[in-house]
Amino acid sequence: MSLTLLVLADPSASWLKLLGNLGPDVNVLVSNDPTKVREYAPQADVIVNGTSNPPLLSAAVPPAKRAKWIHSLWTGVDNVLCPEILASPLPLTNGRGVFRRPLAEWTIGAMLYFAYNMRRMIRQQQAGVWEAFTTEEIQGKTLGIVGYGGIGSTAAELARPFGMKIVALRRRPDLFQKDAIVDQSFGLAQVKELMAASDYVLLAAPLTDETRGMIGAAQIAAMKPTGVLINVGRGAVVDEPALIQALENGKIRGAALDVFAVEPLPTTHPFYKMENVLLSPHTADHVRDFIHLAVECFLDNLRRFQANEPLLNLVDKHAGY
Repeated sequence: MSLTLLVLADPSASWLKLLGNLGPDVNVLVSNDPTKVREYAPQADVIVNGTSNPPLLSAAVPPAKRAKWIHSLWTGVDNVLCPEILASPLPLTNGRGVFRRPLAEWTIGAMLYFAYNMRRMIRQQQAGVWEAFTTEEIQGKTLGIVGYGGIGSTAAELARPFGMKIVALRRRPDLFQKDAIVDQSFGLAQVKELMAASDYVLLAAPLTDETRGMIGAAQIAAMKPTGVLINVGRGAVVDEPALIQALENGKIRGAALDVFAVEPLPTTHPFYKMENVLLSPHTADHVRDFIHLAVECFLDNLRRFQANEPLLNLVDKHAGY
């Protein structure tokens, strides 16, 4: 049976070559131009989102009358859930879990960065200064995880061999019952309790109506003065003005941030000049060939689709993840 994929992407993107060996029965149409997308959409059996441009999906979905499935290569769907997607009965899948390992490794690196005061190491090296100072281990410290999905659980797995205690929070705390890694679990209403118990707080939650701004002034105030906030989820989960105030006033030790409420982060933003902030331009998961991992996830689901098998990574469009 012939199959047509409508891929929303820059036609010059190098990763498209990974779709070049799907066989003679698979026709691949690629565009990032809304006019062409509307023209191609009625032919599409599957829509593949390879951009972070919501208007393209808005253009593609209504005229795609024969489509049976929509896939987004990325994990986050907050930029994908346009009104047209929400109104559509088509199943939506994503790349959930594809980047969990690099994000978890980045989290470990961020904790070591603060524990061993690597900012000071670099500063002294650049200044040609030999001055001994005291650092600390992460062994015996507590990692608190807000959003215990693929990223959060993988971070817990990597942190455990360091001798860290793991406390975690998720929407359904009953799911912790069979998890031997987590020492203490919390529900959504107990964010402050988790933050107070943690030396490092990892935010790995998706952006939904429920999580937007959930880490505000009160939650940050509950942290230890030596606490470090790490965000690899979505920037808007944090009240950034409240975080800036806490960092400027020394209320917490620091923050390691890969995501921000506005991206790219404006050049005048205070985070750039803060000594107690480790800043990454939303590239913590951009390991070599990272896009290949996302495409392989789609191809696995495509094989399932062609074989009439259940799709992986189905998104609850109204829950937002």
